[in-house]
Amino acid sequence: MSLATIIDGKEASARLKSAISASVAALKAKHNIVPGLATVLVGEDPASQVYVRSKQKTATAAGMNSFQHDLPASTSQADLLALVRKLNADPAVNGILVQLPLPKQIDQFAIITAIDPAKDVDGLHPQSAGRLLAGGDSLVSCTPMGCLMLIADVAPNIAGKNAVVLGRSILVGKPVSLLLLNENCTVTMAHSKTQDLPSLCRTADILVAAVGRPEMVKGDWVKPGAIVIDVGINRIPTPDGKGRLVGDVDYAAASKIAGAITPVPGGVGPMTIACLMLNTLKAACQQHGVTDVVVPTRLPSR
Repeated sequence: MSLATIIDGKEASARLKSAISASVAALKAKHNIVPGLATVLVGEDPASQVYVRSKQKTATAAGMNSFQHDLPASTSQADLLALVRKLNADPAVNGILVQLPLPKQIDQFAIITAIDPAKDVDGLHPQSAGRLLAGGDSLVSCTPMGCLMLIADVAPNIAGKNAVVLGRSILVGKPVSLLLLNENCTVTMAHSKTQDLPSLCRTADILVAAVGRPEMVKGDWVKPGAIVIDVGINRIPTPDGKGRLVGDVDYAAASKIAGAITPVPGGVGPMTIACLMLNTLKAACQQHGVTDVVVPTRLPSR
């Protein structure tokens, strides 16, 4: 029995970030434009702090400008909206990312819809989602874009393939389903009410798991040779009390059956931040009408 090809998200993201850095340098050399990413963190959630620092560090490493805005957890919705409007109007800021979740006193949807769609590098604005639904060019949510790039890296032509997406969130499930449809896959979106989920999963040439339930997808749910993309990241207890991270897929069992599979950690996660940089580059080029700088749509070859 042969093991699945491990889809190395760290290696893939390194290739993408290298290409982005080259394009950022070209944008500066040709047009004297440096893409700028503004991150907004409200409160002191440790996980959010780690995510935001990583995004800022990656932006700087790519040659971009990084603008950091850390606000107290007591920040009012009015004050956050005022900051978003200020960033919308700032020509040095090409991308705006408000780290989610937000404190209870703030309406998350109101903040998302206040961001200028041209600077919506998280791809969550209704206009961004609508353009994706219509098949138009848009800034696509970073995790789904990363998933598609990893799939295309191991299977360049997926037209006609059966894809099953577990989870229907606006963050991953819905947009990744639309991206796969746009690649001419036959897509089934499954969720908590889906009947006989194991049998459905076994029909999938491409299986994307994004449900937030540790190791829910068992090995015998996987079609032999399938591409398995595990978006889940869950911490489960260990005897030493430190816990360990696992995905939504039973990796040890599934890797004996799948053709290719992402690990957790080290799979989809690194690609999410790389795709945020890609969206910031794309936004900068679009805002300035630049067409002679390469904005990658696929992972560069090895």
